[in-house]
Amino acid sequence: MLAELEALGRAMPLPPIEVVDVDADPALKRRHGLEVPVLLLDGTVVCRHRLDPGELKRLLRQA
Repeated sequence: MLAELEALGRAMPLPPIEVVDVDADPALKRRHGLEVPVLLLDGTVVCRHRLDPGELKRLLRQA
């Protein structure tokens, strides 16, 4: 997902990306479990497992 985000970021401006190890944080591990990778935008889940560029673009236009 990170590689796809980086490629998308070359085509359009994206907010800063912060990579977090979910397994290293017990609260995040409980919240997201096996649903990683997960992409959040302002605390809201955008997509899980695979990048959904259409949904990310839609949410960015709303922001």
